[in-house]
Amino acid sequence: MNKSLVKFLPILLLAAIMLPACEQASTQVKSDAARVLQPDVPAGKLDTLVAGNNTFALDLYQSLRTSGDNLFYSPFSISLALGMTYGGARGVTEAQMADVLHFDLPQDELHPAFNQLDLDLASSGEAENEDLQPMQLNIVNAVWGQQGYPFLPEYLDLLALNYGAGINLADFTTQAEPVREEINQWVSDQTQERIQDLLAPGVVNASTRMVLVNAIYFKADWENQFDANNTHQAPFYLLDGTEAAVDTMSEIRVHPYLRGENFQAVELPYAGGSAVMDIIMPDEGQFAAFEAALDWSSLEAILAAMQPVDMYLSMPKFTFSSDFELAPMLAGMGMPDAFCAGAADFSGMDGTGSLCISNVIHQAFVAVDEKGTEAAAATAVVMEESAMIFTGLELPIDHPFIFLIRDLDSGQILFAGRVLDPGQ
Repeated sequence: MNKSLVKFLPILLLAAIMLPACEQASTQVKSDAARVLQPDVPAGKLDTLVAGNNTFALDLYQSLRTSGDNLFYSPFSISLALGMTYGGARGVTEAQMADVLHFDLPQDELHPAFNQLDLDLASSGEAENEDLQPMQLNIVNAVWGQQGYPFLPEYLDLLALNYGAGINLADFTTQAEPVREEINQWVSDQTQERIQDLLAPGVVNASTRMVLVNAIYFKADWENQFDANNTHQAPFYLLDGTEAAVDTMSEIRVHPYLRGENFQAVELPYAGGSAVMDIIMPDEGQFAAFEAALDWSSLEAILAAMQPVDMYLSMPKFTFSSDFELAPMLAGMGMPDAFCAGAADFSGMDGTGSLCISNVIHQAFVAVDEKGTEAAAATAVVMEESAMIFTGLELPIDHPFIFLIRDLDSGQILFAGRVLDPGQ
């Protein structure tokens, strides 16, 4: 951000305050720095970023799987949102986040690599068959910040250069609810209305100073679609041994496949050849043990070992959504300082140690049918300003006491009394 933008910030802040209630609850201010559309990122650096992101994806899976329900999430959305946040982390907070998120590149290389990966993803996926819908992949970032709060220009530049994110100036102190609704509407718009009400009432409040948001939307046809006439009810065997009748698709086709020691794996391509769905099915009675041992290293080995096999494949149609508050999980995975007022160090955002993460909210949606797959997700990192840590004596007046009212100059006691029960 250059000096001219700083000069006009007071005017922009006043404009935000004077916005009519019926209009948007925030005003966007962008750094003068335009997004770098051709970052100079060596292939090895990009590989390091992807490997780290995928390692985190499986680490997070181990934390999320304990619910006992269906599970769906976008680790890339979470990594992106926390990557923007990480740009302002310093000291121990920075080290803990890097360890948990597997950010194995230094800050000056990590954010350009995220930019390169995002740009590469945005340019992928055109279907060769005109009857098939080209892959849609929309990945966007946005930031809402408290108007008047002294965010550092270099941090705003980092967001603009590498994530294409301007900052929407908002007044959380008096307009938290309208701002929350605005953020939710933006997420809904970016995900084709698949992610609704990402932020529940109360998630942002008068202490909120910044909300960093990523939204991702994916839709693609199968390269070879299932014939709907072949879809039929078939049993699906649950972990408890019971059966459920579900709509099941089927086809005869060549797919990459692997028969492992206690599992089978198959890969289904999407139109355009730039994306696939990998399915790994542990053998009966082996699910819990296989799942508990799953990490990026073992998954990478499975994906590399698959070979084309002519098969009759049947699989269920399904549609469901998941939502998570990730703060406790991320803290438990090894980055507690980021969520701890007084310990968190996001001084790269504002030059002080007053900001901490109050929550990381994630929602995801998936639908799989004969035609293809639709998936959407959004992640919000909510930053709040922590109260100043008081290190002096604390004196709670919390049991019966005597009190006096006296004239200070003369020392004369004017009134005297005691309080045995304040509620009497």
